[in-house]
Amino acid sequence: MKKIVTSCLLIFCIALSALMQSCGSVAITGRKQVLLFDSGQIASLSNDAYSEVMSTATLSKNTNMTKMVQDVGFRLSQAVISYMTQNGRGQQMAAYNWGFVCIDSKEVNAFCLPNGKVVAYEGIMPFASTADRLAVVIGHEMGHVIANHGNERMSQETIVKMVGAAGDAVLSGKSEQTRAIFNTAFGLGTSLGVLMPYSRTHEYEADRLGLIFMAMAGFDINQAPVFWEQMSQNSGPKPPEFLSTHPSDANRMARLRATIPEASQYAPRR
Repeated sequence: MKKIVTSCLLIFCIALSALMQSCGSVAITGRKQVLLFDSGQIASLSNDAYSEVMSTATLSKNTNMTKMVQDVGFRLSQAVISYMTQNGRGQQMAAYNWGFVCIDSKEVNAFCLPNGKVVAYEGIMPFASTADRLAVVIGHEMGHVIANHGNERMSQETIVKMVGAAGDAVLSGKSEQTRAIFNTAFGLGTSLGVLMPYSRTHEYEADRLGLIFMAMAGFDINQAPVFWEQMSQNSGPKPPEFLSTHPSDANRMARLRATIPEASQYAPRR
C-alpha cells in the first residue's frame, strides 16, 4: 500500500511539474497546451528529419506543380508571418525556416515539419488542382506548425511514458501475467483515451487555423469543404472516428463549414 501511495504521489508530481514548467497557448485559438521541449530541440530534430526525407526523395520534374506549391506556400507564409508579427508572436515565427517542395511520388499526401519545411507529393495534386484547393492542404499543414503540435505530441507521449514507468513500479512484485495485463490495458486506455483524442483535436485545430490562414492570404475559403469532399469520395474504407487519429470526413467538413464565418473575418479588407 505504501508503495502504491508513493507511486501515485510520483505520478502527481510528474504531471504537476510538467504543467508548471511548460504551459503555453496556441495562437488564435487560445487553447492551452503543455510543451516540454524548447524550439532549438524541435528545430534540430526537424532538420535531421528533413535531410533524411530529401536524401531519398526525388523532386518533381513537373514545373507547373512545383511552381504552384512554391507560390501558394510563399503567399500563405507571408500572410501568416505578417499577422503573427503584428500580434506579438514574431519571436515564434523566427524559429521557422519556411520552404515548399513537391516530390515525385504517387502517394496522396503532404506534410510540414515543425521547422517550416512543407513537402507536397505529386499524388495529392490532382485533388489540389487549383491554387485555392492547394492552399487548403498547405494551410492545414502550416496550422500544425504554428500550433506547435509536434512539440505537444512529443510532450504528451513523454508524460505518458513517465506515468507508465511509475505505474510499472507499483507492479514490480507482481507476476508477469499481472504485469502483462496491466501494460496491455494501460497502453490501450492511453491510446484511446488520451493520445488519439488529442490527435483529433490537433487535426480540427489545424483545419481551423489553415482556413484562417487561407483567408489572410486572400484564398477562397469556401473551397476547403469542397476539397475534403472530393478527397472523401476517392478514399478507401476508414476505421470509426474513435479508433482513428483523424476526424471522419463528415465531421471534418461540418467543422470547416462552421468555421467559414470566423475565418472570413481575417480576409484582407478591400
